[in-house]
Amino acid sequence: MPVRVRRIHEPPEPADGVRVLVDRLWPRGVSKAAAHVDEWPKGLTPSTELRRWYHAGEGSYDEFVRRYEAELDAPEAAELLDHVRELAASGPVTLVTAVKEPERSHASVLERLIAG
Repeated sequence: MPVRVRRIHEPPEPADGVRVLVDRLWPRGVSKAAAHVDEWPKGLTPSTELRRWYHAGEGSYDEFVRRYEAELDAPEAAELLDHVRELAASGPVTLVTAVKEPERSHASVLERLIAG
């Protein structure tokens, strides 16, 4: 299952395959046409409360991952995660995000869980 994470500010590439926005909010400064986003499953993103908690620096990345994975166990999120896994089984999937450090964000958690 080819899954990768890229910043939404990077220009799309043919190798991206299906581009899935994994941020709850639309990224500032990026038009929908320029983003080339195929899917935007908001229910797969961290809750507003968890996102604010993590960005406020109130906890460690490991604790964020634990809490986010617990959120992903909810039925709606689990169904969306399975859907993205199905997309990845059919071809490349690129998880796009506006975060500055994708490797220490929810995007890397999703990448790991989707790639299996």
